[in-house]
Amino acid sequence: MRIIHLRTLLPLLALMLPVAARATEPKGLLETFKRHSLVTSTVPANGDQNPYAVIVAPVSAGKVQKGDVLVDNFNDRNNLQGLGTTIVDFNPATKKLSLFAAIPRNLPQCPGGVGLTTAMAMLKSGWVIVGSLPSQDGTTKTKGQGCLIVLDAQGAVAGVIANDAINGPWGNMAVIDNGATATLFVSNTGFGVGAPEEASPVVNKATILRIDLSIPAGKPPAVIRQTVIADGLGEQADKDVFIIGPTGLVLADGGTLYVSDALGNRIAAIPDAATRADSAGTGRTVTKDGLLKRPLAMVTAPNAHLIVTNGLNGQAVEIDPATGTQLYARWIDPNKAQTPPGSGDLFGLAMTPEGNGFYYVEDEVNMLVLAH
Repeated sequence: MRIIHLRTLLPLLALMLPVAARATEPKGLLETFKRHSLVTSTVPANGDQNPYAVIVAPVSAGKVQKGDVLVDNFNDRNNLQGLGTTIVDFNPATKKLSLFAAIPRNLPQCPGGVGLTTAMAMLKSGWVIVGSLPSQDGTTKTKGQGCLIVLDAQGAVAGVIANDAINGPWGNMAVIDNGATATLFVSNTGFGVGAPEEASPVVNKATILRIDLSIPAGKPPAVIRQTVIADGLGEQADKDVFIIGPTGLVLADGGTLYVSDALGNRIAAIPDAATRADSAGTGRTVTKDGLLKRPLAMVTAPNAHLIVTNGLNGQAVEIDPATGTQLYARWIDPNKAQTPPGSGDLFGLAMTPEGNGFYYVEDEVNMLVLAH
């Protein structure tokens, strides 16, 4: 029998240890979030349901404290889509839920009325801007053009942004906020969409609109200019989820806007999004198919990766946008009441201020959840 001395093995062990260590390292940030804690119900006193947008307040203003989580509702108490009118405010320090805003259902300046969508942002100046894609009967048969509603820090309506370039403002807004000025990036999914059918046609008319705002002291934001920076994206009426179209918008440091193109089952990139004067069409495909199952809400993680929720299962997917590599998928809603589990449950998504977790909503149980 051959005897191998320990001093002969040591160099081999030294070579092997880094390999073993690397094998256990996380593939990305998403893999490190092991816990999913139910935070609060999102149902206010009027019974609104179907939580959509999730944002974390960047400042303290009016009713809102910095770090509060604002969530809006797309459905009314009868669970009819496109009739939700409320925004709730969860304070992580006190663990209390309060009503931030109850917007009048029939807002004359907003074509078709009010049905709050995932398009919501709070500016450093304290103004909250939220999208409306309204319905009269819970379907796209009675869909209105909608608008963007400007709320003050007390939750009162201070103005409306409505024009021909805004039709069904839908997806998570990306924002550049300089205080006295701001830029919003908004997806519009209402152009040419009719009543839902058994197999509604895909209409390639969805747009990404850049809206440049001035914010005079003590006055609501005013539109300086608007530019369509992407168009020809797919949108589709749907009996179950109302409408399908580009949803997640994330602006990277280099000026590229990433878009979750739900019907294309891909992540698209729009270069020079903040400065371009024309449309990039449907953009460049960063990654497609694979772990993506109708990508919806999307955020940037502290490691510059994208985290995106799936609409057709209860998973979130982490993507390196520099390479297009899909790194990891984690079940964040494994509810087996849907097939596949968690299908159709995930919409809003927002990183915690510390970057050590993210908030999301499970709309089938009307709950805000923290992954950490």
